[in-house]
Amino acid sequence: MRGSGLAWTVLRSAWFAQNFSEGLFLDAVLAGELRLPAGDGAASFVDAEDIAAVAVAALTEDGHAGQTHELSGPRALTLAEAAAEISGATGRELRYVPVPHEEFVGELTAQGWPPAAAEDFAEAVGPIRRGMDSHLSDGVRRALGREPRDFTDFVKASVGAWSG
Repeated sequence: MRGSGLAWTVLRSAWFAQNFSEGLFLDAVLAGELRLPAGDGAASFVDAEDIAAVAVAALTEDGHAGQTHELSGPRALTLAEAAAEISGATGRELRYVPVPHEEFVGELTAQGWPPAAAEDFAEAVGPIRRGMDSHLSDGVRRALGREPRDFTDFVKASVGAWSG
């Protein structure tokens, strides 16, 4: 694409905050126990609404062509910290339980996941454990002229997703 002569913009995002409210982690959040092979690592969860706003800006405003916007939230949180924020906002206990990679894959396959899919999910979480997903970027600020939405604000706005 870059060599095609066409205008391009790349949006590269961190973990979505919405993984807790409508994505990968929702069932675990509702069950009260988030079991992942992420150790004590942190991630800079970005709100999907910020990603959408950057996409709109890139498509409708000048100045984004040829840019790569790295998108993250304003701070990195461990999964234990994220769980504590959700617990505090909902009044429901949510515990983060770090599990070894192999044990996690075994749990998923016991639930009926295909082994390759279970391994892929465990591998996707690996960068959190290895400290690779805690980076903070300025893409939201550069693209929109404001700070990204904080995880606390995302949690407050998402309480209804967990009231089931």
